[in-house]
Formats: sequence, C-alpha cells, structure tokens
Amino acid sequence: MSSSQTLTSPGGAPVGQGAHTAAARGRVLPFPITGQEIVLIVVIAALWVALAFSTPAFMTSGSIVPLLVAMAPVATIGIGMTVIIITGGIDVSVASIVMVCAVVVAKAMVDSGVSLPVAVLLSVVLGGLLGAINGVLIAYGRVHAIIITFGTANLFRFLGLQIFGGSTVNGIPNTLDVFGRGQAGRTLGIPHSFLIMLVLAALAWYYLRHTAGGRHLYAIGGDADAARLAGVKVQRRVMLAYVLTGLLTGLAACFVIAQGTSTLAPNVGNGMELAAIAAVVIGGTSIMGGRGSVLGTVLGALLVQTVTSGVTQLGWSSQLSSLFIGIFILIAVGADLLRQRARRTA
Repeated sequence: MSSSQTLTSPGGAPVGQGAHTAAARGRVLPFPITGQEIVLIVVIAALWVALAFSTPAFMTSGSIVPLLVAMAPVATIGIGMTVIIITGGIDVSVASIVMVCAVVVAKAMVDSGVSLPVAVLLSVVLGGLLGAINGVLIAYGRVHAIIITFGTANLFRFLGLQIFGGSTVNGIPNTLDVFGRGQAGRTLGIPHSFLIMLVLAALAWYYLRHTAGGRHLYAIGGDADAARLAGVKVQRRVMLAYVLTGLLTGLAACFVIAQGTSTLAPNVGNGMELAAIAAVVIGGTSIMGGRGSVLGTVLGALLVQTVTSGVTQLGWSSQLSSLFIGIFILIAVGADLLRQRARRTA
C-alpha cells in the first residue's frame, strides 16, 4: 500500500490528516451529533407538541407504548440497513426475511413448544443465513445490490408462503410476550423491544464512529476501489454488512410476532423494507454511500412512526401518512444532494 493513500473518515477528512485532532478529542468524528439529527429532534418534538394539543390521548401510555413497540422492529432493521447503505448498497429483501423468520418461529412455537431462547436463536440464525445469501451474491458475484436483493426478496417470499401453506398460523403461545405484549414486555412502562433496539443502536453507533472497522465501511461507500487499494477487505466487509442485517431482521421478526395476536397472517412484514429505508434516508444516511449515522436512523424511525400514529389518532386517511413520509424523504435526499454538491465545489 502506498504511503500517500489515505482512508476518508465519516466527517469527510482523510483519516491520517485528522488523526491528532481525533485522538485529542477521543473520538473519530468531530461532532457526536449532526445538524440533520438536531433538525430531526426539533421536528419530532414539534410534532409531539402539536399532537398533544390536537389529541390529548397521544401523550398517554396507551398511545406512546404502542408507538415504541411498532417502532422497535423498523429501527432494528434500520440499524443494519444503515451499515449497508453506508457501504453503497441496499437491501429490499428484509420484509421477506421477516416473513420467513416469523412463520418458521411461529410454527416452531405452535408445533414444538420451543422456549424463548430457542425461538429467538432460531429466528436470528435463520435471518443471518438469508442475509448471508445476499451478502455472498453481492460481494463475490459483483452484481448490484438492488438486483440481487430484489431477486432474493421474491425467492424468500415464495419460501415463506410455502411454509404458511395457504393459511394463517393460529394458536401462537405467549412465548415472545417479553418483547412487548402486555405488562410482561415492559420495564418501568418501556417496552423491552425498544430498550433492546436502543442498546443495539448504541453499539452500532460506537462501532461506526470509533473503530477502524467502522471507518472502513465509510471508506467502501466513499470509493470501494480506493478502499481496496488502501488494504480494506472490501468483499468481506460488504458480506458481513448483509449478514448483520439478516441477524437484526431475524430479531425484528420476534418483535413483530410479540406485538401481534395469537394468529400470524401471510402478509406479515409487508412494507417493512420501505419503512426501514425511509428511516435511514430521513435520518441523514446518504443513499450514495459513505455517510450516515445510526442515531439519525433511530430518529428517522421515530419520526416515521410518529407520523403514522398521529395520522391514525387524528382520524385522517392512512394514505396521508405515506404522503408526509414521502415528503420527508424528498427533503432528506434533496439536502444530501446539496451537501454533496457543496462538497464537490468546495
């Protein structure tokens, strides 16, 4: 590797050039929170205040707890999706992975009465295996991620429908209640699924921000060829990004089962890939790769779910939530394009 080659940090400066400053501050990035994340916090706070005045029931536990429970699986998938999009990829198969994991676990609980640890392990491992299929095909097949994951999304969905066998899964026991259904799924009123998601987000945030591996992921998204020349094992890291997303999607499938009833329908997981991608993009992760934050993704997921919940409680048409989320996505993408243009002309 040439001594003149450098990796680029998430903040945009060469890693070597900013090493002394980063070391002095005890972190890789210059700021722990971006301007877009601050804007998101302000927007979410404003929405919560507006909804509190418009529908007082919004600020009750009967409204906030379901909001957090519904947000948890989307944000959990979004953590992995953030890593993938940072590397310049995308995964539109996660909804189908949720379906496969959910139906396999539901049938295992109904037919074999598996315990909580076994159910979670089964779902997470299965999700990881499906994610590995995506990762191997994308990293070593050198085919664009949108093509591969669109193809596997249909294959996984077909597999899930075959396991469903044309009917719902009924009589699902309360094995996964600990993740959010009823009092068993809460501590101090906060859903366990939401707390687990926050822990995973904190770990991912630290990894991306403060480790060499995290910098390598940003470098791959910035310029994969330059990263390869600088010694980064691009294929391995890209594959692991999809495996990680599969593992997190398997866990999210458990959260989805826990927030439902004793019946699982074949439409489980529908639209979750769009919700996760929306959360990531609204959170400030560049769809072009090389820039993004897990904190932004969590805030994006919270904003998406706040809009969905608010529209429902106000009695408006559910189509309006799609309209508002679409507007937020366009604003986020537009802001990203302006930042990239400003960076190129600087």
